[in-house]
Amino acid sequence: MRSRYTAFALGDTDHLWRTWHPSTRPAKVMPSGNQWLGLRIVDVVDGNPGDPTGIVEFEATFRESNWRTRLQHERSLFEFRANRWMYVSAEGS
Repeated sequence: MRSRYTAFALGDTDHLWRTWHPSTRPAKVMPSGNQWLGLRIVDVVDGNPGDPTGIVEFEATFRESNWRTRLQHERSLFEFRANRWMYVSAEGS
């Protein structure tokens, strides 16, 4: 999760694409255009060595192009695949 947040902050769309599960990732990942200000991990469920899945609940603060500050609160589902953790989806989406 932290590496994906960093990739969003730096606009590293290649990393985002590589760490997005093939069943849910878009054909092309575009930069958000937001200025990412901070990440707080709220909860982690599983995701330890040997676990096939994990959930990370987080809050990410960002500033939109119109300078409005927002908070994204999400529970993200990850799957361990190809020897790495891959983002699958927001829980419930």
